Order: sequence, then structure tokens, then C-alpha cells
Amino acid sequence: MDELSKKAETIEMAKAYEPSQVEGKWYPFWEKNGFFHSEVDEGKKAFSIVMPPPNVTGALHLGHALDGTIQDILTRYKRMRGYNALWLPGTDHAGIATQAKVEAQLVKEGMRRQELGRDKFLDRVWEWKKQYGGRITQQLRRLGASCDWERERFTMDEGCSKAVREAFVDLYRQGLIYRGNYIVNWCPKCHTTISDIEVEHVDREGNLYHLSYPVKDSDETLVVATTRPETMLGDTAVAVHPDDERYQHLIGKTLVLPLMEREIPIIADEYVDREFGTGAVKITPAHDPNDFEIGLRHQLPQIVVLDKEARMNEYAGKYQGMERFEARKAIVEDLKAAGVLLKIDSHAHAVGECYRCATVIEPMVSKQWFVKMEPLAKPAIEVVKDGRLKFVPERFDKIYLGWMENIRDWCISRQLWWGHRIPVWYCEDCGQEICAKEDPAICPSCGGGHLKQDPDVLDTWFSSGLWPFSTMGWPEKTPELSQFYPTTVLVTGRDIIFFWVARMIFMAMEFRKEVPFPQVMIHGLVLDAKGRKMSKSLGNGVDPIEVIEQYGADTLRFMLITGNTPGNDLRFHPERLEATRNFCNKIWNASRFVLMNLEDYEAGPRGELTLADRWILTRYAATIEKITEALEAFDLGEAGRILYEFIWNEFCDWYIELTKPRLYNKEDKLARHTAQSILLEVLEGTLRLLHPFMPFLTEEIWQNLPVQGVSIMMQSWPEVPAYHEEEAVQDMTLLMEAIKAIRNIRAEMKVSPAQKVEILILAADPNQRLVLENGKADILKLAGGARVELFAAMAEKPSQAAGAVLEGVEIYLPLKGLMDLDKEIARLEKEIALVLAEQQVLETKLNNPGFTNKAPAAVVAKERERAEGLSARKTALEERLAELQTSK
Repeated sequence: MDELSKKAETIEMAKAYEPSQVEGKWYPFWEKNGFFHSEVDEGKKAFSIVMPPPNVTGALHLGHALDGTIQDILTRYKRMRGYNALWLPGTDHAGIATQAKVEAQLVKEGMRRQELGRDKFLDRVWEWKKQYGGRITQQLRRLGASCDWERERFTMDEGCSKAVREAFVDLYRQGLIYRGNYIVNWCPKCHTTISDIEVEHVDREGNLYHLSYPVKDSDETLVVATTRPETMLGDTAVAVHPDDERYQHLIGKTLVLPLMEREIPIIADEYVDREFGTGAVKITPAHDPNDFEIGLRHQLPQIVVLDKEARMNEYAGKYQGMERFEARKAIVEDLKAAGVLLKIDSHAHAVGECYRCATVIEPMVSKQWFVKMEPLAKPAIEVVKDGRLKFVPERFDKIYLGWMENIRDWCISRQLWWGHRIPVWYCEDCGQEICAKEDPAICPSCGGGHLKQDPDVLDTWFSSGLWPFSTMGWPEKTPELSQFYPTTVLVTGRDIIFFWVARMIFMAMEFRKEVPFPQVMIHGLVLDAKGRKMSKSLGNGVDPIEVIEQYGADTLRFMLITGNTPGNDLRFHPERLEATRNFCNKIWNASRFVLMNLEDYEAGPRGELTLADRWILTRYAATIEKITEALEAFDLGEAGRILYEFIWNEFCDWYIELTKPRLYNKEDKLARHTAQSILLEVLEGTLRLLHPFMPFLTEEIWQNLPVQGVSIMMQSWPEVPAYHEEEAVQDMTLLMEAIKAIRNIRAEMKVSPAQKVEILILAADPNQRLVLENGKADILKLAGGARVELFAAMAEKPSQAAGAVLEGVEIYLPLKGLMDLDKEIARLEKEIALVLAEQQVLETKLNNPGFTNKAPAAVVAKERERAEGLSARKTALEERLAELQTSK
């Protein structure tokens, strides 16, 4: 028989759920049978999502686990709803990080990349990628990610490389890519530029140095304040505010730069903050981004005094060769000796660090490649403003727009060997600059063959910005682009909006003239229990693979999703793993119980439904509806909460218990069959609802059920059945509340579970009395009753009895000789206090015109009815309390 025409081979369910015995079995089964793969099928509605490509150097961390779980839930859900669902995976070449890994290997071998040469070094990187680059994708499989691995991409594969060339050349020819001297963020350790958003600003304690610059041909001095005295060697001006009356007479005059004895002008610029320091600012255009802009406005020279190792260079005079912080100390001492250093103040300020290696970055003027952002940003701003692209939650619109509306030109060149090499060549014969999609053999201008390619590579985010369409074959017109693009939704963390999301949007608007996805679902970060970012330095990191090995992937997935709302950070509490594992075990044990009672089950018509049957079927229908709504709104945490409540509280704790008398009564075969049938329907459907969240557990259980199909993941999403008996829900709620009230009394009075008690119920309403009369057997069984007696009225209420008051119902347990009267009085007083607190909240709500005038009339009426019920309950509790106090 064809493997796919039958269900996978099953085994008898073990007594306890062991994730390690399950997860290693089902993932290979799914992948081997191609369940994750999607062929182009124009006859089906498409759902597509691209994975934010993790770095090829990376290992799975909790952020990846959360991100991957969200995407997997959405993909499995849409697949079950009949969509042609594609989740396209891939990895990023991670230029800086990967090159650093391989260079570290070379250092261990006593070698530097320069000794190998570019080509051999790149061979080593590809070799490293082949050996280690698949680690994170294997770990994603451990998580249960149902990606279409047959379509896995890499930002430097042939197709993506072609797309990068196409995009670069197109932008270059439009004049949107240019090369020029500009201030950039230079990392002295990684030996490359990094973008503004890759700089992490860390607050550090530092100093503010007050220096006295002499005015030429004068006895006057101008005092400036700086946090970086080493950069004064590159000063080309001192600026003051044009309206600062203190310095009006000095504007246009010349200063003598201490230590360097170079003459520099005093200029006026509105950028200067008159309130900071002395109101006079040293201007070093080559080593400060703000000074660079001032320098351009005033046509100041740019003097670079640091080299790429962050050592002082030949323009630094006698300090040449010193490391920058070593030079700072020497310069400060020399300034003191010269009488130029007036004072040093402690000064806390933000210091920029490289996001990769935490080295203090050095702003430096350098010749780099840039993308003009203003024309690209405009359409990317408009699509959010006009609603073509929406962020979930909406508050991230403002964050995105704030950044895009103030965007600077993007420095895209990196001084690395690993990456997409800039497709520009320089003719050594005539000086022509050639930008081409294919490597040129000769110069198109002079015909010369001496061409030299630009040594730099592109910023990794350039290729990542093309990801949604480059992975589907662009620039070719492919069937995949036709069906799966634009993608349906992007799922990513809030910390990557500027790095990646914005770039995908403006690249898509430029090259595809449409949004890459209509919705962006933003999730928060996973923090430790104290709300701190996880890091090696704090020692608070959690390895998801270790969690999976201890608790199982389903436990990790469900824990990450529940108790959280879109866009908000999640605190990782280890105890929540224990609670979620208990939930898995609850599902497992309930399923085993159902299976053990299905031995003689055969499909057939049901008998008369009990109140419990009608209740669970109505609640099951409502659960499907609510979970579907929550998933469509990307509120996965709410969907998980609804599932948890339904499975644990309603199905396991109540319905299964209520079916046991019928299951154990093999004489009444029709009643037993009816209970079996409903148990199977609700369990099987609930497993399908749970499958996107807990794929392994649900597959294992489902494979043991007497149902048709090869895998639960290939089954359809449950349709909402036509069970909407609200009366059954109300009646069942009354019965459950009565049983819970009796259980609570027994627990508080410390009545032994083995001791049967007499239960007296006063219910004036005939409908309530009928419900409780019909539910006597359930009350006796689930509340430990010896006898249940119902009354429409009581001439005299029992005195030596513990009691509870529901809406319209009073319950008494005669406990003569067993009851502590003082304890029962204290319990009633506590219950009255709770009712009073609830009344106060409700009263405030009903006295608020904002609620009573705007809420639907039915909702207001229901709240008024609830208020009346609380009032009646309070009165009954107070009467009971008075009776006990009198009897005492």
C-alpha cells in the first residue's frame, strides 16, 4: 500500500508523555513525505511568509524560537484552512560575523587572511559555511518549523546574487547609488563601516575637558569643552551660536590650535547649543557626524588623524602610532603642561559601540558607496500612511514613520571580503568607472583590458532587503512570484524594524512597485524573569535546545506564545515551563482515558444528548469560533489561552468526569456510544485546533485515534458545528457552580473526601430547581453527596450547616458536630466582602454615561441584571450570617 494512502504506523500510547520518544519520530515523517512543500497552484488561494533569515553563523536562541513558533503556527493554521501555504526559509551570509569566524580559525593556524589572498580566503569561508552553516536550520527542525526546506535560500546563492546585481546596477544608473567622502561609523576591530542602526549607544561615565584656545594676535582665549581631546588634533574650526552675545566680537577671527600650532577660524553656526558647556564647540569634521555637516556648510577642510586600527596617524604629529585612548592620556598631560587644560568635569554620556563586538566605534571620513534615501523613502512612507501596509500592533506605525521621515543616506559599502562584491570596475587605462550586471572583460570606453573591481562588498542588509522577492526568482518572472508575492505577512521582532523591515519596504516599492507584505506582525523580545535582555555577560541566557531536550518542543512553543500580547516583550519564567508541561500531560492523560474507552466504538447514530453533551458541543463550537478569530487577528496568545481554558477546565475537568457513569455502564449501549461519539468528536477536533501550537503531541495522539487520514497536519481546520444552545450553557453553568460551591465548603470545613454529606438546596425558580433535580446524580458523584434534597421554600433554614449562595440558589451542608461555627462566620464575612467589591466595580460602570450611552443596549441590560443578582446574593449571605451569629 502507498505510504501516503494510509495513516502512519501507530503504537499504543505510553502511560506518560515522553517528548523525546515522539518528536524525533514525527518531524522526519512530515519532511520525508513532503507535507511542508508547496507547488504553485493557481487554483488555490495562497498564503506565503518568508523567514527572517538568521545568520549562517548563528545558533537558535529564544528570539528565534519565538519568531519561528509564531510563523509556524500561522503557516500550519493556514495550511489546514486549505491555503496553498508557503513558509520560505533561508539564512543570511552575515558578512561581518562570518568573516570574523573564519579569521579566528586562521589566527589559530598562525595565519592572516591577507597571506591567503582574497580567492583562497573566500574558499575557506564557503568551506566553513558548508560545515557549520546548517546548524541553525537543523535546530529550527527541532522546534517543529514546517518550512518548505525544498525552497531553502541563502543570501549569497546564485539567484540572490543575481538579484543583488540587478538592484545595484538599476539604482546606480538612476543616480541613486553614488560614491563619495562621508562620515561613517568605523569599527576598528571588525575593520569595516557599520550603519547608524548597527551602533549601540551605551551610557558610560566619562569626562568633559575644558580647553583654552588662544585667539591669534590677542590676549583673549576661547574656552571649549570636549569629551574626546584626542580628536582636537584634527580640529579645523571652533563654532559659536550666531546669536550668542558673548562671542559676537570673535566671529571671523582666528584661533591657534594648541599642541598643533595650526590656525583655525571661529565660525557661527545655529547648530551650537549655547547652554552646553561654554557655548563654544571645537569642530572636527573628519571625526564627528555633526561636525562633518557643519564642515560642509562652511567648506572646512577634513583632517583625518586616526587610522583604521584607531591609532593616531601621520597627521597627529608626535602622537603618531599611539592607540586612541593611550593618546588621550598623553594629550591631556601635554595640555596640562601647556596650561591649556582649565578643568575636568565628570560627565556621563552615550558612547557608540559596534553591535557585533562591542568595540567603541570611531566616526571617520572615508570614501564609501551610498544610496540616496529621500526618493526611496517617500513611497515607503506613503504605503504606511495610506494603509496599504499595516503594522500589528498599530503603534509601530509611528516608530517606523519617525525613522523613515528622518532617514539619512545609507552607507552600503563594507571593507570585507565575504559578501556581495560591489559590481563596479575601474579602468586603469582611461579611468572610466564601469557598473555592470555581468563582469566586463574590456572597458567600454577605451577598449582596454586593465580593469580592477572595487574591493568592497555590500552591506548584508542590501541583499536582505530584496529577500521577499529575490527568493522567489526575481528579476525573472517566475510562477512563484505570480502566486506567492506579495507575501501575506511578515513576522519579526521589534528590534529589527529599521535594520530589515524598512529596507524590504522601500526596495519592494522601487523594484516591484507594490508592498512586499500588507501586514507586519511585530513581537517583543524575550527577556529574563527580571526584565533584562539575555546576554553572555549577565549569564542569564537560556538555550532553547536544552529546554527542548528537557521539556519538549511543544512545551517551549506553547509557553512562548501564551501569556503574551503582540508587540510586547515576554519575560521568561522557568516555572511556566513546568506549568505548560503539566498541560501537555493533562492532554495526554485525558486522551489515553478516551482511547481506553473506545475499544468497542463503532460509528453510528447517537442517542439522546444529555445536558453535559449539549453544553460541551456548544462550548466546542464557540471555542473554534474564538480561536479562529484570534488567529486571524494575529493574537496568538489569546488563542492559546482559550485553548488552555477549554481543554483543561471544560473538557478534561468537567466533561470527561461527567461521561464516566455512561462509559462504565456497558448495559446501556446507546448511552455509552453517545458519550464515546462526543468524546471522540471533541477530542479529535480540539487536537486539530491545538496542532499549530503543539504539532508533535497532537500528531502522536491523533495517530492513535480511530480516524481516517495520514497526518493531522494534512487535516482541515475544524468547521464551527451547528451547536449553539445557550440555554444548555446557562443550565450547565448553574450545575457546575453548585458542585464547585459544595466542594469549596468541604475544603474550607476540612471535610474528608471519603465522607459523604447531606446536601440541601433551596431554589425558588422552578427552572433552576429542574436543572438541579436532573443533575442530582452528577452532584452526588462530583461533590461527594450522600443525599441531595431540593426545596422551593424552607420554613426554617438549618442552623448547624455551612452554606453557599449563588444567584437565586442557596446551598446548605448540615455539618452538626463537624462544623466550626466561628470559621463559617469568617468565611461568610469574606464572601460578603468579595460581593461588595464586585458590586462597587459594577456600580461605577453603570453610573458611567460613557458606558451606558455607548455600549449596546443588550450589554447594558445584562450588566444591570448582573447587578440585581449580586444584590440578591448579598442579601441572602447577610441573612445567613445573621442567623449563624444569632445561633452562636
